[in-house]
Amino acid sequence: MKSIAALQAVVTATPFDGEPSGAELDAIEQEMPLILAEVELLDAQIMILDRAPSEVDERRVRRARRRVLAARRELANAPVGEVA
Repeated sequence: MKSIAALQAVVTATPFDGEPSGAELDAIEQEMPLILAEVELLDAQIMILDRAPSEVDERRVRRARRRVLAARRELANAPVGEVA
């Protein structure tokens, strides 16, 4: 019978330290314009939750939606590995 004790050390050799890697931080940095646009849209939507939206509120939401779409387009069209 073959022992698996030596194989177990390979599986658990690298402990998880809970911190993002450099590649993960780069990916977050590249997606930051989209994240900020989505936060802006969420803020605009939260402002009109408990009241009837005015014309200014509707424009604010539309503008925020357009920014989210533009940020998604830019991110989708960016070359792989390019950091903005």
